[in-house]
Amino acid sequence: MIMRFPGGRRKALTLSYDDGVEQDRQLLDILDEHGLKCTFNLNTGCFPPEGHVWPEGQIHRRLTKSAALALYGHGHEVAVHTLTHPDLTQLPANEMVREILGDRQNLEAMFGGMVRGAAYPFGTYSDETVAALRACGIVYCRTVNSSHWFGIPGDWLRLQPTCHHDDAMLDSLCDRFLADTFYANSGLFYLWGHAYEFEAHDNWQRIRDFAARMGGRDDIWYATNIEVYDYVDAWKRLIVSADGKRAYNPAAVTLFAETGGEVREIAPGAVIAL
Repeated sequence: MIMRFPGGRRKALTLSYDDGVEQDRQLLDILDEHGLKCTFNLNTGCFPPEGHVWPEGQIHRRLTKSAALALYGHGHEVAVHTLTHPDLTQLPANEMVREILGDRQNLEAMFGGMVRGAAYPFGTYSDETVAALRACGIVYCRTVNSSHWFGIPGDWLRLQPTCHHDDAMLDSLCDRFLADTFYANSGLFYLWGHAYEFEAHDNWQRIRDFAARMGGRDDIWYATNIEVYDYVDAWKRLIVSADGKRAYNPAAVTLFAETGGEVREIAPGAVIAL
């Protein structure tokens, strides 16, 4: 029995962008045009004062709190990037927790709901930072280490993306992902970056081309990071009988499985014959 994504799809695509910068406005327009979903990792202790004017030529321009509140949270996800973007590995445990939990509390107060995802500032982490994240109720945290593959994450608190948008292998990875049938498994393409980099490198066309090529396809599930995590987590709780002939879905979401070449839908609380 093979996990399939919602609708029986074999492929999923998710994106992750950091820092909460003004260039996210243009990025969101591009993503929304092509139906892509993204997680935005924000530092709530770094919002500039309302009415702040950045000096001419400044590339890294953070949004104000009111601008961030107006921009995010509409079909996309917001996640923890710590309060002030420190290297967490250089902090004592109590400061790690303050940075993580304070950011989570602020985001939940701003946007409602529960915030359970994160991305590591500078991509640095350790066993101690992982323990701090877990203690703060964070279920996944993205690193900056490119996997260059499409496997389902095994260690969600050391989550490796497929690649950065400036990776030299981006086009070839897209080729492989779109061509692969993922007959024996399911594939996840995870792209990450900072939207200000498009302005700094004058390469907005790179994300436009990616979105146009990867978006609008019936065979791909477009999801935020937490949506992917929650679906995979629910799948892991699927219970199969000892003889392998029945499956029970104890989760609150509909799951999809492929068995014997047939995609089966398993409703919440349902038991099906395999």
